[in-house]
Amino acid sequence: MSDNPTTPLHSYTPYQPNKVLPIVFAVLIALSLLTHAFQNFRYRFWRVTFFVFYANMVFMTGWILRAVFSHTPLNLALYIGQTILIYAGPPIFAAAEYNILGRLMQYVPMHTPLHPDRVVIVFVYLGALVEALTGAGAGKLAKSTPGTKKYINGGTLIAISLVLQGVIECAFVSLVALIHYRCARAQMLPRNITVICITLYGTSALVLLRCVFRAIEAFTTYTHSCSGGSCGSIVMNEWYLYAFEAAPMVLYTLWLNLFHPGRFLPRNYKRYLDIDGRTERIGPGWIDERPMLLTVADPFNWQNDARGGQKYWTSPEKYTVCEDGSFALGSASNTSAAEKKQYVRRAV
Repeated sequence: MSDNPTTPLHSYTPYQPNKVLPIVFAVLIALSLLTHAFQNFRYRFWRVTFFVFYANMVFMTGWILRAVFSHTPLNLALYIGQTILIYAGPPIFAAAEYNILGRLMQYVPMHTPLHPDRVVIVFVYLGALVEALTGAGAGKLAKSTPGTKKYINGGTLIAISLVLQGVIECAFVSLVALIHYRCARAQMLPRNITVICITLYGTSALVLLRCVFRAIEAFTTYTHSCSGGSCGSIVMNEWYLYAFEAAPMVLYTLWLNLFHPGRFLPRNYKRYLDIDGRTERIGPGWIDERPMLLTVADPFNWQNDARGGQKYWTSPEKYTVCEDGSFALGSASNTSAAEKKQYVRRAV
């Protein structure tokens, strides 16, 4: 947008948007979306990785709008829509990691420092806050003129959301590393846990890379008016958007498609790995019988025991051994065909 009313406006962006790349990334994300949906149906893992599907939908729609906007760069509605949706996709991708971590914590409860469900809820709520700040900031940026108070406020909200998301990601990676370390120290580190931990490290690094890019862009955006070519390089050059926003998120989805958590972790949240690192059992799951008000006031149960009061994994003889193989050994599967085969074998 131009601050000089006599200067003709050719686009709501400080450059003429590329007409090909939005289509390329929309197609790549659509392919990832279909692949992930297929795997979710195959492994019946929707409850854990639904956010990946949802984020793909949001992100893909954003790039589709971007492709249309590139042909009509003076369409304000399209500019606002694509800006908000492209900004909104990555925080939703990050939310998928929280659910995956929660399932990993349920799989190795003896090495979990906190109640898995409480941790997931805290991360998801913080992620929702990031999403709300991101949406509000992107909306203000898209609907205002550079240099105005509303524009600066939008950039400020974006910057705050990015800093918060970066802090959340760092806390998330620290928690994954703690569980990874405890499993390794206890010699309970089979291939499936290693793959999940490395996957979470990698996807978090991609989210952090995007956060750094967007943070630099935000600080550049709301401290410059973008008039007379004074705007920073990131804002003035479109290729940064594709290199540090679109590409990392496409790699994120590709990584999760290649190493889908449904291949490595059980669908049943009560199924856990015994201390021998090979046997899997069906336990009672994490149970919190405290009143609702107390769970809200003390979500991590610091009043008693941070890992819950029951510690069912200390009495493995009480719980049934899974006879359909072991995810730790790579012999178990979440597919319906595997369960049907196991059912037939039991009947015989």
